[in-house]
Amino acid sequence: MTVVSAPGKVYLFGEHAVVYGEPAVPCAIEKRATVTVEPRDDGHVRVEANDLTLNGFAVEYADSPNDRPDVDVPKRLLDAATGYVDAAVEQAREAADAPDAGFDISVDSEIPLGAGLGSSAAVVVAGIDAATRALGEPLDRRELADRAYQAEYDVQDGQASRADTFCSTMGGAVRVEGDDCTRLATPELPFVVGFDGGAGDTGQLVAGVRSLRDRYDFAADTVEAIGDIVRQGESLLTDADPDSDPSAELIGELGELMDINHGLLSALGVSSRSLDTMVWAAREAGADGAKLTGAGGGGCIVALDATTETETSLQYTPDCEQSFRAELATDGVRLEEE
Repeated sequence: MTVVSAPGKVYLFGEHAVVYGEPAVPCAIEKRATVTVEPRDDGHVRVEANDLTLNGFAVEYADSPNDRPDVDVPKRLLDAATGYVDAAVEQAREAADAPDAGFDISVDSEIPLGAGLGSSAAVVVAGIDAATRALGEPLDRRELADRAYQAEYDVQDGQASRADTFCSTMGGAVRVEGDDCTRLATPELPFVVGFDGGAGDTGQLVAGVRSLRDRYDFAADTVEAIGDIVRQGESLLTDADPDSDPSAELIGELGELMDINHGLLSALGVSSRSLDTMVWAAREAGADGAKLTGAGGGGCIVALDATTETETSLQYTPDCEQSFRAELATDGVRLEEE
């Protein structure tokens, strides 16, 4: 039995713009997907998935893509969850040169599906790592990140970026610009996450931004402006001492950039009433900055606040189902048991 976990993430800056070659800075957080793999001799794959939303549900299926459970979860999310596991299996088989390898796979995740916290990336990264280890062919982290990206690229019909999978693999804060991916040395940041209980349709939202960008020069300029925000934020982070608590001035400047980033994402049509409500609740509670994280349309916001005020305020905000403080996950993908 091989057990591997990988973290989710929040975007400090840069979602959507990263699809067009602009930089992004996602940060891994200590909400994890854990994948357990046992090889089997008959070449079949059987998967049991638990707690793939914060409310939790369980699915079990085997062999046939039409063999899907009847559970109270939107079909597109269920198909996505199982699709990512299938893609991880194919990548692991290819990497280990074992096209007929079979597995019993169990997935347990603390990360809500489709909420902007990188649930699919965490499952894919942990799944490929666990399966290749179980076959005796462990991958180095760069190849693991590359294969996880390819799995997401295939499932998302070519609309994925490397940001989520690289961040989940490496941990900490990372910078992604096209195929150029690097880890940043940053201080601990006081993340607070609010979750509205929903999920946006990533494909539809990405397509909507693409349509605006193709039709209007100002929409293309908005995407480029998000890239400028990322560069400014990255400069602030790299100038800070990663071994010291961040200064109030640094957090304030990062927060201001987050606020602007959210406004630009709203202008591109990817926010929602619930996300905007949570953003404003965080700001009014004294957060240094707040923005949606991920594709948008529903899901999560991320705020910077070293106090308890934002988390408490979000708990009493009608559009927020859950709020929690999120620590930076510094070690990325991790072997838990072998």
